[in-house]
Amino acid sequence: MDHNVDIEYEGGGKMSRNGSASDERGMNRQPLLSKNRVNTSSQIAIVGSNICPIESLDYEILENDLFKQDWRSRKKVEIFQYVVLKWTLALLIGVLTGLVAFFNNLGVENIAGFKFLLTSKFMLQHRYYEAFAVFAGINLFLALLAGLLCAYIAPAAAGSGIPEVKAYLNGIDSHSILAPSTLFVKIFGSILGVAAGFVVGKEGPMVHTGACIANLLGQGGSRKYHLTWKWLRYFKNDRDRRDLITCGSAAGVAAAFRAPVGGVLFALEEAASWWRSALLWRTFFTTAVVAVVLRSLIGFCRSGKCGLFGEGGLIMFDINGTIPDYNMVDLVAVILIGVIGGILGSLYNYFVDKVVRTYSYINGKGPMIRVFLVGLISLLTSCCAYGLPWFTNCVPCPVGLSVECPTVGRSGSYKFFQCQPGHYNDLASLLLNTNDDAIRSLFGSTNANEFRISTLAIFFLAMYILGIITYGIAIPSGLFIPVILAGSSYGRLVGTLLVSISNLDVGLFALLGAASFLGGTMRMTVSLCVILLELTNNLLMLPLMMLVLLISKSVADNFNKGVYDQIVRMKGLPFLEAHAEPYMRHLVAGDVVSGPLITFSGVEKVSNIVHSLRMTSHNGFPVIDEPPFMEAPELCGVVLRSHLIVLLKGKMFTKQRRLTGTEALQRYHAFDFAKAGLGKGPKMEDLDVTPEEMEMYVDLHPITNTSPYTVVETMSLAKAAVAFRELGLRHLCVVPKTPGRPPVVGILTRHDFMPQHILGLYPGIDKRH
Repeated sequence: MDHNVDIEYEGGGKMSRNGSASDERGMNRQPLLSKNRVNTSSQIAIVGSNICPIESLDYEILENDLFKQDWRSRKKVEIFQYVVLKWTLALLIGVLTGLVAFFNNLGVENIAGFKFLLTSKFMLQHRYYEAFAVFAGINLFLALLAGLLCAYIAPAAAGSGIPEVKAYLNGIDSHSILAPSTLFVKIFGSILGVAAGFVVGKEGPMVHTGACIANLLGQGGSRKYHLTWKWLRYFKNDRDRRDLITCGSAAGVAAAFRAPVGGVLFALEEAASWWRSALLWRTFFTTAVVAVVLRSLIGFCRSGKCGLFGEGGLIMFDINGTIPDYNMVDLVAVILIGVIGGILGSLYNYFVDKVVRTYSYINGKGPMIRVFLVGLISLLTSCCAYGLPWFTNCVPCPVGLSVECPTVGRSGSYKFFQCQPGHYNDLASLLLNTNDDAIRSLFGSTNANEFRISTLAIFFLAMYILGIITYGIAIPSGLFIPVILAGSSYGRLVGTLLVSISNLDVGLFALLGAASFLGGTMRMTVSLCVILLELTNNLLMLPLMMLVLLISKSVADNFNKGVYDQIVRMKGLPFLEAHAEPYMRHLVAGDVVSGPLITFSGVEKVSNIVHSLRMTSHNGFPVIDEPPFMEAPELCGVVLRSHLIVLLKGKMFTKQRRLTGTEALQRYHAFDFAKAGLGKGPKMEDLDVTPEEMEMYVDLHPITNTSPYTVVETMSLAKAAVAFRELGLRHLCVVPKTPGRPPVVGILTRHDFMPQHILGLYPGIDKRH
């Protein structure tokens, strides 16, 4: 998505480079150099259904005089308090995420249970039209309620949320993705959407929910909703919030799948762009807390106090305890499952991308259109779930079952539907059930002939198609469960075909099929492997699981990117990959800085600062010390826009150009310049500067970051891009190679590393080499 807008939200490195020699060098070495030095890459993205400006997060530690004084003045007890507070917040994130996941699951089971009981009651009376009206009507009501919440209260809550969390941890601040309203809609919209029978999961939204909880705690609450905690002032910076949100995303996976180790690995492999050992410990502690909370609550529900569907625990698919004994035929089958899963998974991603792009256009027509689309997909899903079983024959109940067959009056694996006594409808057992129960049935190994080949084929096609067309509508919707449903039905189908020559049972084949689809769509390996093993409580499947995930991911990578990477790109989020593009090795940092560059003197005139802030949207400005304060011009550092506004509001001006650093350190505290949450920081509209004050001066040294990261203009652009991402920067200063020139060439920001900008400057460059 390229809106080709001429705006820059990041830094001041946006000016023709000072020094024509550098331009000539670039022209001689690369004749394709464009004359246009303005960054016209897209700096707006789709968030929910809205187009929003994108800013970057600053994970760099600021080292200006005020912050240095703050750290020097901290006592041991304050440092201890800071460390304890970090672990306390990790504990709170785990507890709250576990509670939300538990009540989320409880809500889904009880609402869906009531719906299925009521439908079953009408069917037992042979009132089939009334049964469909009740079934489709309840689904439509729940769906429209979820759609209304998403469309009118928090559009950013639509979808999985994992791409947005992944982008945030990469350094992209998208409007409202972690707001309290988004958290509210994510929780209730997910309950309503899953209970409405959509082919969606609550696992992706749980990751987003955990991140929202972490953000709410990390920024000290919300002023808008009168929920503030002043004692959280230590966390008024992007770096600490990023760590907490990483813990929150891991807690979401741990709560969704009851997989604490899988949650840590998911955050490490898929979500976080930056990691360190201390964060590993804190994330592991958070997921362990989630596991304890869920175990305690599930134990409470075993007494039958949690409503219609008893235990209230999160999904746990126990297959069986037998040791898997596989032969050569099984290994060939597993390899085939991996290959086909990779192909079908990449095809799934292709169609999801096309559907989401189409829905983005439709959703842009207005909130009522979004709600109408939700209702349309709900009716289609209800028609499939209720109508398809009518086209299949009933199956005699197997002899010697430990459970009731056919199941009458509640959820179960052997649905009565419209069958004669002693028979059940196997397709209805999958379609007229919660998604979790359908997966349990497919993973089950007690009855190898429970589902016919035709049933599995129909169910696979239904889940594959419904999963694709449902993702992208205005409800919270995860991709894990639709992919597991399609994959497990496909795997069980293969297992049923090979049952006479295979040593593996059909339940294990279903697990391997789910793994192949997950690998083919999401392109994760280690975290998916551990999540599935924790999910099924079957560690003995580890070798086969590793094999099928590696094969499916390797095959799918030849066709397209993972589904979350595709959605990030489709939304226009400026995501920085872990590795640089090949063509970046042929360019240097000085080749992509764009103009115009705006710099300030160490002691600057107030009118110059006010004018620059009003005329630009830059968020960082180089500060240059000049005579008489220095013998020759030199780069002092970088000052942030938000800090300049705070300084101007304080009106600590002087009539002469002089240093006022000591006075500023006495008047201001580092907390005055701390970053506020959710766009509550100071704005230019708040300034009230008189004409007399405009002619005065202000000393920028106390708020200037005197140790900015810099690269020489001849550094490879590939190396600069990797350093920018690994260090979590927002601004990267480019300094000249030769003396006698201005001390800064420009500032590189996230958008300067985007392919749209680079390929716009060099349209003839070979993108492959």
